[in-house]
Amino acid sequence: MRFVVTLSLLLPALAIAVVDGPSVKAESTTIPSGVDGSVLSKKKRTKLSLYVTAEETHKILQKRQDIALIDVRTPEETMFVGFPQAAAANIPFKLVDPKYAFSAKKNSYKLLLNSNFVESVRSFLSAQAGGDATTLILMCRSGGRSADAVDALADAGFRIVYSMIDGFEGDKDKSGRRTVNGWKNAGAPWTTRVRGDYWYRTAK
Repeated sequence: MRFVVTLSLLLPALAIAVVDGPSVKAESTTIPSGVDGSVLSKKKRTKLSLYVTAEETHKILQKRQDIALIDVRTPEETMFVGFPQAAAANIPFKLVDPKYAFSAKKNSYKLLLNSNFVESVRSFLSAQAGGDATTLILMCRSGGRSADAVDALADAGFRIVYSMIDGFEGDKDKSGRRTVNGWKNAGAPWTTRVRGDYWYRTAK
């Protein structure tokens, strides 16, 4: 199964491929993309300036085994909204406030930063022994959280991390519905049947 291969990554490979990007051959780590980062909104830009669309991600994952797609949304979103069948794991960048504090500004329940995010990504990658993944793509709902998550990994030394700019659900149309782009609107395979190993977290 492709899932097994994509999930695999030795710790030495992580140190070389992700942290010390320049030492890896460019053709083995870059992803062909038509995204022009200069036209993206500020909230979707990242420190690494590596971007890809959901449609591009779906196509490239069918051809290459050196890429791991990480879902950084909350576990609640994956359960009720769905997630890509090709995604390797759900490592939330933010979590729903357990007290369900309400944000009037955003008209939603507040999200709190997952303090174990970077540690969980490192642990996840080092635990997947025997594979050849050298590139990460982070995906959220529509490209905002994934950009912040990329920046967090960049600050931790990661160098080959892409942000999926339209995420799983995509951007809103004029009526406020998410029908513009994104994984679901691209017709890429997804499911609401959460795998038991999908939510990856470090042991407490």
